[in-house]
Amino acid sequence: MNDFHLAQVNVGRLLAPLDSPQLADFVAQLPEINALADHAPGFVWRMVDDEGADATSLRPDRADDLFLINCSVWESVDALKAYVYRSDHLRVLARRREWFERLADHHAALWWVPAGHRPSVEEAMDRVALLRAKGDTPDAFTFRAPHPPPPTPAHCHRISDSGH
Repeated sequence: MNDFHLAQVNVGRLLAPLDSPQLADFVAQLPEINALADHAPGFVWRMVDDEGADATSLRPDRADDLFLINCSVWESVDALKAYVYRSDHLRVLARRREWFERLADHHAALWWVPAGHRPSVEEAMDRVALLRAKGDTPDAFTFRAPHPPPPTPAHCHRISDSGH
């Protein structure tokens, strides 16, 4: 088992409300795309709202009803990259400009979390802010400049790993 998993967050501002005709095709594809993620190799977890289907009612910016967040955890950078760029997710990603504003700054961040950790909305937004402020670092990075998982200190290895 890996000691660390990869968390990802992406945020966006919709061009119209979720219940508008302009967003109907996007909303209709959410269940399929979320199921695709849930069953993708290397998928661990994704953030959902109280209804449990997706995160569309979560508001990382409480003053802006059009600002959405998507956050998930994966076993590795390669697993997430395969889902994002080499699955049916790509056909939805290719249409993002139909539904989302073009943001001037970073809208996605990656970072390593201890296995079993589930990021909060606040933690995820902090990673986007960190990436915007400092660029790619081990604490917040992009696919263009991935960082390896942190080393596991020898004293943190499980007893079964040490042979004792």
